[in-house]
Amino acid sequence: MVDVAAQFGGRVALITGGARGLGRAFGRALADLGAHAVLTDVDEAAVDRAAREITEAGGQASAYRLDVVDEAAWDAVLTDVVAVDGGVDILINNAGLHSLEYGTAWATLPVSRLRRLFDVNVMGVMIGTLAVRPHMQGRPGANVLNISSSAAFNGMGAYGATKAAVRGLTLAWARELGPEGIRVNALAPGLHVTDTIRQEFTPEMIEGHRHHQFLDLEGNEQDIVDAMLYLCSAKARFVTGETMRVTAGYASSL
Repeated sequence: MVDVAAQFGGRVALITGGARGLGRAFGRALADLGAHAVLTDVDEAAVDRAAREITEAGGQASAYRLDVVDEAAWDAVLTDVVAVDGGVDILINNAGLHSLEYGTAWATLPVSRLRRLFDVNVMGVMIGTLAVRPHMQGRPGANVLNISSSAAFNGMGAYGATKAAVRGLTLAWARELGPEGIRVNALAPGLHVTDTIRQEFTPEMIEGHRHHQFLDLEGNEQDIVDAMLYLCSAKARFVTGETMRVTAGYASSL
């Protein structure tokens, strides 16, 4: 039986979009279990604060400014991380754009905005995985976790298309990296009600979403964090190429 709480000690976990929301929650959870949380984000001040919160609580964390579509920036971050830690054990491709693109008709979005959405949500996953791959090789239990969405299962506009692409990338990377002993999975969160969601969604929108769930529950960040800890742990040693839906049944009901 694998003790999840014990087997993250000394591991190096690089998390994109680590300044706030799920990325910040992932970093805190992994650091609490003994991992070195390497938080990256385009918002340098916010990611510094997130890392400082972890270190002030007794965990190990570092922060870097990173735009996930900037290959040179990836090289610079990884040069530093590898010099300190020797490599990366866990990559969480969490950075992404959504908000107004969620459910918005394609024809109403300028091509420049669509391009940025696909660059960050899809190419950011590809570029990050390509950059980190050589630094995971030979590290037992190394794995990649991509963040998809329930929108990937219901054709929810351009945003949903990018998250469906993340599902496809997850399967393709799992096949390619399997011979190297690297697992690749994805999480597809449903509506977890956070401060950000309350700002972006009206109470009526939240209730309408909940109406399509199989379970009459309000999701929260911890539901997604718990799923992340499972997929990134040795408990999931036989799991790769999968997209785990954490939606209270929402993604299956539409």
